[in-house]
Amino acid sequence: MTLAGESGTGGRALREGTRADAVGGLVPAHVARPDGTEALGRVMAAAARERLSVVARGNGTALDWGGVPRRLDLLVDTTGLSWIEHIAGDLVVEVGAGTPVAELYGVLAAAGQRLSMDPVRTGGTVGGMVATGVSGPRRLLSGALRDLVIGMTVVRADGVVARSGGRVVKNVAGYDLAKLHTGGLGTLGVVASVALRLHPLPPALRVVGRAMPSREHAERTLAALRRSTVVPSAVELDRPPEGPGHLRVVLEGTPGGVGPRVAETARLLGSDPEVADALPGGWGVLPTEGTLALVSVPPAESVRAAAWVGELSGAVNAAAHVTGSLPAGALYVSFPRGTGAEAVGTVVDGVRSVPDWSMTLLRAEPRVHAAGVDLWGEVPGLPLMRAVKDSFDPGRRLAPGRFAGGI
Repeated sequence: MTLAGESGTGGRALREGTRADAVGGLVPAHVARPDGTEALGRVMAAAARERLSVVARGNGTALDWGGVPRRLDLLVDTTGLSWIEHIAGDLVVEVGAGTPVAELYGVLAAAGQRLSMDPVRTGGTVGGMVATGVSGPRRLLSGALRDLVIGMTVVRADGVVARSGGRVVKNVAGYDLAKLHTGGLGTLGVVASVALRLHPLPPALRVVGRAMPSREHAERTLAALRRSTVVPSAVELDRPPEGPGHLRVVLEGTPGGVGPRVAETARLLGSDPEVADALPGGWGVLPTEGTLALVSVPPAESVRAAAWVGELSGAVNAAAHVTGSLPAGALYVSFPRGTGAEAVGTVVDGVRSVPDWSMTLLRAEPRVHAAGVDLWGEVPGLPLMRAVKDSFDPGRRLAPGRFAGGI
């Protein structure tokens, strides 16, 4: 193997793969842990020379997301790419892909700033966060994760280091290229570092919540919130398999400004709302076991979609739990561990049967993969996506089969 000596300076920079390194049941022949961007470039160049298939891994919290790779020769461990350069005066941070998300958030909070996105997993790295591209509840004011990425350094399949955007918010050169890699599951390149736009921590936060006794009540409440001027940071639904759903509205701003908005939100939600000055435990974090799906619908149909998932799930005893941002039309559906593939497939087919609705399985249990349940459904623009894949990775060696259409 000519990979030896290419991955970095540490004694364990290159080693043989073990069962603990498996992705979708595939054990890599080798694991490389580069200690910097240039070292990562050398690893990828060596892999290209030997035509090795490559999957990148941070802390491994989302290795079971997407499709199962068709083959895996080399696992690239990005945890050696861990560093933070915080340009506080410009409200920008550049951070290595292997940096733990919790560490990044801690550094920003100490400076009175934040990345205005709720992480959906615990223990993950920045590279994994970007590769999966999924945003948490507080996405209404500042946008989804892809809207907060202003620059990115990526190592291509051939080992060439490519940079797009930069550390300045107004610098938009290559901005779309950075967005292209956000949510790409590592199929177009290995993310080395990311530049992110930040916001000041709000001086005050309130959470106004109430049980939603019926679908009709929830629809009226959502419509009233849309017409109001309360400007929420999140409007999050929590609909368990049984019992009424719960709606939480997050309001942020100055202490003097939040008060009237809390009162108006409480009025819109109805009698006996709950008001808290902190987010609930586990806010925005998705389940780590079982099959997990994302349902995307027109925002005005979010409540109806959540109810429809509940009906479909109840009919096959799937016990699906629905959460998500109603104004964004983004709902997460979690099936308990061990849910049968037929039950999952019934819910998926029922959702996809509605015009303009989509359901993507972000993470599927092995039995669901084995049964051939379609993870993606109809994907608009798939021919263009394949053309982009061929341009970035003509040998189709990067996480082959992990993305839509077998990309």
